[in-house]
Amino acid sequence: MSRWSLRPLLIKLAALLGLWGFFNAAIAGEVQHHTFESPTLGHAYPYTVYLPDNYDANTSAQYPVVYLLHGSFGNERDWVAKGNLAQTADRLIRAGHIPPAVFIMPGSRSWWIDGHNEAARSAFFNDLIPHVEATYQVGTTRVLRGVGGLSAGGFGALNFALEKPEMFSAVAALSPASYVPYPPLNSSAHRHPSFLDEQGNFDTSLWDERNYPAYLEEYRINVTPRPSAEESDIPPVPLYISAGRSDVYDAEFHARQLRQSMERIQPNDVRLDLYPGGHTWRVWRASLPAALTFMFQHIGDESTSQ
Repeated sequence: MSRWSLRPLLIKLAALLGLWGFFNAAIAGEVQHHTFESPTLGHAYPYTVYLPDNYDANTSAQYPVVYLLHGSFGNERDWVAKGNLAQTADRLIRAGHIPPAVFIMPGSRSWWIDGHNEAARSAFFNDLIPHVEATYQVGTTRVLRGVGGLSAGGFGALNFALEKPEMFSAVAALSPASYVPYPPLNSSAHRHPSFLDEQGNFDTSLWDERNYPAYLEEYRINVTPRPSAEESDIPPVPLYISAGRSDVYDAEFHARQLRQSMERIQPNDVRLDLYPGGHTWRVWRASLPAALTFMFQHIGDESTSQ
């Protein structure tokens, strides 16, 4: 029996013995802030890491790893400082809803694209992931790797999963800034250096190239079984979406569009949750437990590892 599967039994035993308060306080992950030199960016790449309670760097087993991307003009500390990532992960691990896992929260000056200001997408795949896998005892295969994000980070996480479905076993996009056809005029995309050309104008052609509809057809071909096969070589990436009902960027409308597009490809692997509230941390904190629980229904599932 694994240590993860023993946790719910230990929790029940602690409750029976009146030790719940001690057990609750004792199980807590560790948050660290680091940088490493990124050859792609030519400067230090910052990231925050959450390591679960009793993280063992010398174990032969590999921890699942989830990469969580911040929003526009955000940074690598947002998920911990504003999103309660550590407390949420601690609680879900204690309850046995998710296994002990490593969370990597990188920082970027971009919308997670190779844009006009930096090659954030290339740095993520070519520099960050290899650094993480060389530094921590995390999974290096699809089945142990997930990606998620909020707003511009949801835009990035969705695009990463669609572009490279062979790398991720689940994706979560919270209030994703995946607007079709273009961002609303009040969106920060219109003033973000990622999308501003040399004249300072919003680059619509770059948006067309980087937004999720540009990836859908190749993704569909990759994850759809051939006529002679029961399963595709690459499984679909299950997608969790959330949005606030009063989002000032009309995220609910765009989330419904996204769900509709993805359900045409993978009708049983898309979930959309709607929450009261706007484009705020209140909504993202509220949806994070559901997002992580959804993701870990698939992360670590050997039946979808291919």
